[in-house]
Amino acid sequence: MSVVLGATRFCERVRGCDVFSNRNSRGQVRQALTMSKKLLLDVDCGVDDAQAIMLAVAAPGTKIMGITCVHGNTTVENVCKNTLRVLQACDKLEVPVFKGAAKPILGNNINADHFHGEDGLGDAPDPDAPGLDLLQKEDAVSAMIRIVDENPGEISLVATAPLTNLALAVRMDPSLPSKLRALYVMGGNTESRGNATVCGEFNFTADPEAAYIVLNDYDCPTYLACWEFTCYSKLSWEFCDAWLSQDSAKARFMSRIFHHSRAISQSEGFEQVFISGGGLVSCDSYAMAAAVDDSFVVESDRYPVSVELTGTHTRGMMVVDTVGFLKKAHTAFIIRKVDMEKFEQMMMAALK
Repeated sequence: MSVVLGATRFCERVRGCDVFSNRNSRGQVRQALTMSKKLLLDVDCGVDDAQAIMLAVAAPGTKIMGITCVHGNTTVENVCKNTLRVLQACDKLEVPVFKGAAKPILGNNINADHFHGEDGLGDAPDPDAPGLDLLQKEDAVSAMIRIVDENPGEISLVATAPLTNLALAVRMDPSLPSKLRALYVMGGNTESRGNATVCGEFNFTADPEAAYIVLNDYDCPTYLACWEFTCYSKLSWEFCDAWLSQDSAKARFMSRIFHHSRAISQSEGFEQVFISGGGLVSCDSYAMAAAVDDSFVVESDRYPVSVELTGTHTRGMMVVDTVGFLKKAHTAFIIRKVDMEKFEQMMMAALK
């Protein structure tokens, strides 16, 4: 069931009741066309989260209402430090940052320090890094609920990390999804290809129960940038060179923190993990780009989705119900194709 998006996608979203908390009027449609995008970001700030945050900061007409931090690529303490470092590089330390869950709902932590470095940002020294005293006192889950409640129908929640904070938030406030404009997630897989286990994508595998709760309890418009799609949509290393060679403090910052991950990405073994050959796979940036620009996604599939919780090899794997066995009314947009020229422009702007 292929859905060609763009103007059609936006019209479909504003025509449906769920985007505006079950309300639909001409005035609200006009408001949606003119108001700035309000984003709430949930991150486990590794290098690709940093790229996505910088993309959002640079996007015109976009306001970041807050960034909530969660375990994942590294410890939640490192995630908080890294998020503040990225905001400092963008001269945006006024964006509030909140500390969230340190562990998954069940089981033990996994991390991606082999790829992102032990600190999550390539172990690049940063003697001028901001301190954790800049964190908000409010916890991430409470902040998520409050910010959405204060801006009903206006917040696009962008999750580029294990979904623990989102799962805890919907358990604390089951009405939360109905107050969102939309949910954008980097996570899951559609071809049973794994990057953390044989069949598991990292963000879902790091907390399968949380992913299950989010895909089943968030009934707002939901857009998924899954692992295989990001690999098929990679950017060339030639683009990467031009991207990093821009004469700006942000480009120099990215070059430092990306050095470790790039070397691994270009190794022979990792090119197999990235599926169709080598290139820059900025996984989290695809979900972020979709959130900031409604015309970015040009084609998607729309199906009910869930998460496998018990399989020996498939725990954490996303389940795509192409037939209707799950008997679910809610369907997610699974992103298939995006405007790659626009993506390159957004990535370049992020480091200007």
